Amino acid sequence: MANQEPQGPSLYLHVPFCRSKCPYCDFYSVVGNQAQLDGYVKLLLQQLAWLNRRQVFTAPLATVFFGGGTPSLLAPRQVAAILDRIRYTAGLSANAEISLEANPGTVDAASLQGYRDAGVNRLSFGVQSLQDDALQLLGRGHSAKEAVQVVTWARQVGFENVGCDLMFGLPNQGRKELLQDLDALLQLQPDHMSCYGLTVEAGTPFEQRRLRGALALPDEDEFPELYLTVHEQLTAAGFEHYEISNYALPDRRCRHNLAYWRRQPCFAVGAGAHSFIPAGYGTRREVPADLDRYRQRLMQGRDPAVTLETFDRQGAMAETLYLGLRCQEGVSDKDFFRQFGLGVAEAFPEAVRRCGQRLTLDAGRWRFDLQGWLLFDHFISFFL
Repeated sequence: MANQEPQGPSLYLHVPFCRSKCPYCDFYSVVGNQAQLDGYVKLLLQQLAWLNRRQVFTAPLATVFFGGGTPSLLAPRQVAAILDRIRYTAGLSANAEISLEANPGTVDAASLQGYRDAGVNRLSFGVQSLQDDALQLLGRGHSAKEAVQVVTWARQVGFENVGCDLMFGLPNQGRKELLQDLDALLQLQPDHMSCYGLTVEAGTPFEQRRLRGALALPDEDEFPELYLTVHEQLTAAGFEHYEISNYALPDRRCRHNLAYWRRQPCFAVGAGAHSFIPAGYGTRREVPADLDRYRQRLMQGRDPAVTLETFDRQGAMAETLYLGLRCQEGVSDKDFFRQFGLGVAEAFPEAVRRCGQRLTLDAGRWRFDLQGWLLFDHFISFFL
């Protein structure tokens, strides 16, 4: 399937169930049973119907993304039922990208075939590492062998767009260990790689371990070397480094995520899901991460979502840069002027000056270089 630019809105579905909670994860998820999962699917269908009755969907969807949590805990028949409802309520464009996140250990060849038959055409596997000791440390419920097997199965049943996640900056991981992981992952021939440095989030078990001195992470000098190692190895293998943490082979960029970074319309269903409507200067909404509230609101025939933020002009300008400068394509100065009535340098002269040579205007587009991405939080703070 050719990876064309998004044409139409996107839809995100959050599935907040896992078999176990990873010690580094702060995403909304719970350990649930099959009955809870079955009931939750009915709620997703109900919210889709609620949105349709209010004529929220005005054009066929360009992308659909099942995220979580662990969406691969859904049976293929459940994914098929959801996609059938989406086709009926919103419609899907002819070349819609339909992604599903999957954890090795929760799928087999039969379920992968079932997802493909249901209409899923892009898989994102939460591999994280192909070293068993690292997987155990991360609390992952699969082995390196199982991760290799699921990618093999995915190819065998006909998936042509397969991504893998990698975590780096792990305890006791140096450049040598990272190179081993990258080499093993590249042997799987993925089409897309999402590569995230391990961060210790507040309230997670990893934070408790770090506070006890039981979690030694790479220091400030080591992390840049690891980040640049990922960049060097993947670009040498033919991947485009198209976003701070994301790499893709030609025509395999994640179209759904591009819609986020471009502030394009995205609807959202499920507890913990976030949406964006670009009308005016834009509005962000969320369905609160509360399963009981989600169920109650839908049973009452009420909107489960609440407004998080309605942007003013200044806020929209800042967020346009925060999201767009994450990407290799950067921010078009012409488009920025068309939307806000002034160019980036005119809107943020001091911020542009402070970024220095890390931020450039080339062929009408503002971009950070690789070093700018490495220190993204520092540089982007000048605009916020």
